[in-house]
Amino acid sequence: MPEGPEVETERLHEAIHEEAEHDGGSLVRTIALTTSVLAALAAGASLQAGSTVNEALALKTEATRLQAEASDQWAYYQAKGVKGAVADAVAAAWLAAGKAAPAETLARQRQYADEQQDIQAKARDKEAERDAREREAEHLLHAHHRYAAAVAFFQVAIALGAVAALTRLRIVWVCSLALGGAGIISALMALR
Repeated sequence: MPEGPEVETERLHEAIHEEAEHDGGSLVRTIALTTSVLAALAAGASLQAGSTVNEALALKTEATRLQAEASDQWAYYQAKGVKGAVADAVAAAWLAAGKAAPAETLARQRQYADEQQDIQAKARDKEAERDAREREAEHLLHAHHRYAAAVAFFQVAIALGAVAALTRLRIVWVCSLALGGAGIISALMALR
């Protein structure tokens, strides 16, 4: 039997493996780099999520305090109203007796009415402050949810990056990048 040309298949086999390792190593390095960037973004988004929820809770607490102060003002307003009603009753009793009410009673009626107006303005101011804090807290809670979603996207993207590095499948890595992009978009939307 004639022998065919001898080709050094062993050298060719080594060259093929070396090239595959080189290509695979480059892919793994790229996956590792993008995954580390995603991890850094996840850490940043996580910090922002925590910060925004803490600030929102502080604002909610402040709003609750302002509500209590407004309620106190309204109770004070009502107390002045009761005192004014008593002064009105005293004045009516003097009139029923056919006499003019003492000047002191009439002065108290005016004083209580004036005080009620001041107290009412303070109560409304406290309520306006409360409402402002509530709106700001709601805005921050909305941002918190977006940051939390970004963290979830980043975490899944990192997990897919690990799978892509192990399997060396580019499609898995592309999915990882897509989810990382969704995380970036969610984090950017939290800034609004």
